Amino acid sequence: MSYNQALSAYRETRVRTASQGSLIVMLYEEAIKQLGAAIELMDDDFRKNTGRIELINNHILKTQEIITELMASLNMEAGEIAANLLALYTYFNQQLIEANIEKKPEKLQFIRNMMDQLRQAWAEAVNTTANTTPAQKAPAGIDIAG
Repeated sequence: MSYNQALSAYRETRVRTASQGSLIVMLYEEAIKQLGAAIELMDDDFRKNTGRIELINNHILKTQEIITELMASLNMEAGEIAANLLALYTYFNQQLIEANIEKKPEKLQFIRNMMDQLRQAWAEAVNTTANTTPAQKAPAGIDIAG
């Protein structure tokens, strides 16, 4: 098995065995990575190279796909938090469309920063939930007083 095959198998196993919260964190991490790659490609001379424009577009589109997946994963019965996240994700997608048309790295950086804050919050929630599994309570004894 080659290194690339082993790495691919590891990543697939990691995703298949991850909790729902961990998967959400992974989605945020990938979106942040894609935005970072798009921002890096937007230097002073990027408009002179059509290949770079296409790469920037691809990174932004991948980020939009991830945000759409995050939107689809929302449990709208959960109430106000889900509704707020849906509104935020919708805003992110709208800003990404504008940033892709205008090729403005500032808009991408803003979304990247916001997504990093959300990623940190989700990671903390996942770690807190994983570390606070309820302990089994030992039986206190038989109540014979009736």
